[in-house]
Amino acid sequence: MSTPVAPQRSVVLAKLAGAIVLAGALLAGMLLPFIGGTGLVARNSASLLDALPVELTDATPAGNSRVLAADGSLITMFYDHNRTVVTHDQISDVMKQALVDVEDSRFYEHNGLDVQGTLRALVKNLAAGEVEEGGSTLTQQLVKQTLIETADSAEEIAAAQEQDGTAGVSRKLREARLALALEETYSKDEILTRYLNIVYFGNGAYGVQAAAQTYFSKNAVDLTLPEAAMLAGLVQSPTNDDPINNPENAQVRRDQVLGRMLDQESITQEEYDAIVGTPVAVVPGQAPPNNCIDAAIGGFFCDYVLAYLTDTLGLTNQQIRSGGLTIQTTLRPDMQAAGDQAVLNTLPLGDPLIGVYTAIEPGTGHVLAMANNRRFGCDGPECESVNLNVVPSRGTGSTFKVFTAAAALERGFSQYYTITTGSRYVSRVYRDGSAPYDIGNAGSGYPGTLDMERALYMSSNTYFLALEDALGSIEGPVRMAERMGMHFDAPNQYPADQIIEENRGSFTFGTDAVSPLDLASAYSTLAANGTRCDPTPIVQVLDRNGEPLTDEDGEPVVGENACAAQAIPPGVATTLNQMLRKDVEPGHSGQTASRAFVPGHEIAGKTGTTNDNVSVSFVGYTPQYAASVIVFNSAGNTSVGGFGGGKGATIWHDAMAPILTGQPMVPFPPADPVVQNGNTRPVPSCSTVSGCQQALGAAGFRFETVAVDSDRPEGTVVGTSPAAGGRAVVDQVVLIQVSNGSQYVEPAPEPTPTPTPTPTPTPGGQPGGGGGGQPGGGGQPGGGGQPGGGGQQPGTLAPGEPAPAPAPAPGG
Repeated sequence: MSTPVAPQRSVVLAKLAGAIVLAGALLAGMLLPFIGGTGLVARNSASLLDALPVELTDATPAGNSRVLAADGSLITMFYDHNRTVVTHDQISDVMKQALVDVEDSRFYEHNGLDVQGTLRALVKNLAAGEVEEGGSTLTQQLVKQTLIETADSAEEIAAAQEQDGTAGVSRKLREARLALALEETYSKDEILTRYLNIVYFGNGAYGVQAAAQTYFSKNAVDLTLPEAAMLAGLVQSPTNDDPINNPENAQVRRDQVLGRMLDQESITQEEYDAIVGTPVAVVPGQAPPNNCIDAAIGGFFCDYVLAYLTDTLGLTNQQIRSGGLTIQTTLRPDMQAAGDQAVLNTLPLGDPLIGVYTAIEPGTGHVLAMANNRRFGCDGPECESVNLNVVPSRGTGSTFKVFTAAAALERGFSQYYTITTGSRYVSRVYRDGSAPYDIGNAGSGYPGTLDMERALYMSSNTYFLALEDALGSIEGPVRMAERMGMHFDAPNQYPADQIIEENRGSFTFGTDAVSPLDLASAYSTLAANGTRCDPTPIVQVLDRNGEPLTDEDGEPVVGENACAAQAIPPGVATTLNQMLRKDVEPGHSGQTASRAFVPGHEIAGKTGTTNDNVSVSFVGYTPQYAASVIVFNSAGNTSVGGFGGGKGATIWHDAMAPILTGQPMVPFPPADPVVQNGNTRPVPSCSTVSGCQQALGAAGFRFETVAVDSDRPEGTVVGTSPAAGGRAVVDQVVLIQVSNGSQYVEPAPEPTPTPTPTPTPTPGGQPGGGGGGQPGGGGQPGGGGQPGGGGQQPGTLAPGEPAPAPAPAPGG
């Protein structure tokens, strides 16, 4: 048996007697005009009694706040004190009786103060040499406990616990006044229930429900007599009488409570005899989860929820941790579990490479999942406390080409807008320091001439720098990104205004750090046909009574989610959706994201890879879901290997396949023909320089003549860029491509045919008489053309022969 260290008995008893007698005398003097009969009767006491402070009304601690997933399952709780508030009928009658008998047997008789009970407790405790019965009423204790738990500072807590001197007497007087006021405001059952919900029972358990779970793994309504007696005994000394660590002390104290219940005739002698002297029996339960580190699923999502509650909804820490709130979130456990597994399929937990998957619902902004190959909030190589799904960490490469394409489509550029570039393109508009900005493609498999659609799904760098040149400024793409949902306000990001002011041509190539949440949100705007909805993890917050939590103006703290009626033109979005489907769905040569395809569904997307492959990305979406994937190295700017169509598209596929499989296909709306064609016109065909100049001018185009390497004779028109039949913007420069003859080979002269000898005539007529000609009549040998006549020149295609497919472009 463990014996607690305690002050000398005489000191304890002296303090106890002095405090009770002094308080009693002062109370009697103060309340003398209201004393009548055998008890205190407070009548018309408004001049004496202060109004109840808010701490004793609606602000009384309400317990743990619960965070729920979209399906109602528990993610975690937020609390400082483990407390689950229960109603009067959710507490067993024997528990209520045990507490009243040992703490305040005259509870149902007095009006908040009990001089008779105080004196009786003093005599009994003096005789026992220890505290066996409380001197304060339950109502007074409720006042004290509430003031301590709602204190906002250490000074307020100290004042609520002051024992000695004038300050101690003042505290007791205030408690007495508030106890009287409390009794006038609430019923006895309400006061008792509130007390049982606030009192500390040890081992981190505040309130009877938490105590029942902690010590017996059951609900308060199911407590039995021995269990109730043990818990009632803990109120005075929860550490000393702890049944888990000090079972002998707990047994002694429990038996004292049972004795008190027997004296009050609340139990029979038989019930008393059956329990007294037996060991306490406990079935310890685990404390409920607390904070995001204990989240059952989606630890990083939980962290996002907590930040959203404070930063966006304006809730205080006290509201969140002791308000008994129910926080209904948007997390879909099935999508979170699929995302978790998808990342781990490619990157093990704690791998130096980090894979971040973030999913959003288009049209609502509901955040559905946040996964990566780390655990939230713990210590070690598998752990991470920074929310990588929210903060900008790395660039996402060519995923930003979508913003430039959208800006161009909105300006009237056609999806057929065609540009011819070399293997490297030097900008006429943008600068890299003192030199013109230039860029090459990630590989050699890119055709020299591409239209916007093909350049987008093949991810041509040179085309998009040339498209930036055609736009003339980076402002359009940057503002488009903002309208779609991107933010550029983190400490490690260039502000949008600075990007525009410096006319940073690198913007289109996603070189700067990006928030995965922002990226998923921006693409969800396309999936919703141009409607942007700001990301939200919460659909409602309910107070302790199950009603929507309101702000100071009486309005619900969670209102309608902010959705821009039309962030970008619908036709731009629907046209881009159809263009981006070709990056994912089979059958498009040079596509970069085929690994993301889930059969039976329409899926659009875009890959991205930054310089030196230090990060790879993929953003994919259907009309129902949009999700981004970013993979980077936690150790720094070192290559992760491959391109966005590798790890990025694979993770997306593995996360979405379990969700999409078995669901009906939801189609994208068709492209807008007006946006598809834009303000373009078809490029006319022509065969001479002068003819081309005349035809192009008549069509509204400007033109330039350029020499190109060709196997045609020098000065021969070999084509235009854009090619005849392609489309170009009015006033666009169309290049007339003229052969410089560098590869021209003079054709060999035709061989002179050998004469055929004339045969000697024979009598009776010429050989073959009647034939009408020489042997082989009708032409020379091989008649009908030169040797090989009618065929094509070496290296050219026969009519109707398909063109060879270009080499696949690296993945974004």
